[in-house]
Amino acid sequence: MIIAVNTRLLIKGRLEGIGWFTLETLSRITRNHPEHQFLFIFDRPYSEEFIFSDNVTPIVLSPPTRHPFLWYLWFEFQIPRILKKYKANLFFSPDGYLSLSTKVKQLAAIHDINFAHRPKDLPWLTSKYYNYFFPRFARKARRIVTVSFFSKEDIARTYKIDQEKIDVVYNGVNTQYTPISEEEKIRAKERFSGGKDYFLFVGSLHPRKNICGLLRAYDAFRTSIESEVKLVIAGETMFKTEEIDRTYEGMRYKNDVIFTGRLSNEDLHQVLGAALAMVFVPFFEGFGIPVIEAMNAGIPVICSNTTSLPEVGGTAVLYADPFVMSQIKDAMIRIYTDEEVRKTLIEKGFRQKQKFSWDRSAERLWGSVQIALNTSD
Repeated sequence: MIIAVNTRLLIKGRLEGIGWFTLETLSRITRNHPEHQFLFIFDRPYSEEFIFSDNVTPIVLSPPTRHPFLWYLWFEFQIPRILKKYKANLFFSPDGYLSLSTKVKQLAAIHDINFAHRPKDLPWLTSKYYNYFFPRFARKARRIVTVSFFSKEDIARTYKIDQEKIDVVYNGVNTQYTPISEEEKIRAKERFSGGKDYFLFVGSLHPRKNICGLLRAYDAFRTSIESEVKLVIAGETMFKTEEIDRTYEGMRYKNDVIFTGRLSNEDLHQVLGAALAMVFVPFFEGFGIPVIEAMNAGIPVICSNTTSLPEVGGTAVLYADPFVMSQIKDAMIRIYTDEEVRKTLIEKGFRQKQKFSWDRSAERLWGSVQIALNTSD
């Protein structure tokens, strides 16, 4: 079989959540199934590290897809042409974008549909594109995979699709994020927080991630308790960050908030391992990879009690309502003041994260590929 894959998010040094999902699952699937041919379709020059095995043929298909108009051109005109040229049996799209203009069978990984519930978090045209096309992609897909049972139910309910068409393929955890030594912790704190303990957020600076709520909760934490604990925010600015800027400027303890920007994998390993706790309180999440990365790194986690996060966190995290700043603040106080709570959460986290592995993710995704290939019209 010839399986074409949208690999436009495999960008060297700039992998985000969906990019990691693509890399970790496809690297295993291509090597485990040499009997099949894979076409990796990039929208810009690619790195050889993403050509995982001899049965992968890379194709660069311009133009780079940086705008809704270019998304439309790429998926509705360029992709059908390539699928026809190479006689592909299946088109797999790890970011959920499909082509409405091809008769080739398609498998979509729709990680979540936050844009259906929070359309104003995105630029206007991007939001319009997602909310017009993704319901159509979902109906067009021969099969859909998603990353949590929450997202499965949400997609089925919102788009009125039979749940039997949707398979859950959990994300795995990057095994690089392991506990670090006490000496490494000291060095990481010196580097990232001036030697002080710190709470950590990892993720993009985006309205959905509730950075403003986190900043307010941290200010309230520092006001409520005598402490020099800092807040480190590791992630790249996305869009609509004006409110984040205003909230930050209005903080009493803004000088103790450190924005690192995007970090390398090794730096992220160090900053994770040395943190007092991960504080991850988004309004909406399809999975929540930072939660299990923190568990793997051996640090406690505070996270939202909404959407997919209770499914991922289980009993191994402290929960807070992301809409109630005082709950986030109280959780931070509890983590800071109670060493026994920290130890218990770390122990539970090591058990909880065993539920997630990229090997299992790849196996489940391959099962969905087979079903999509074998399903008749």
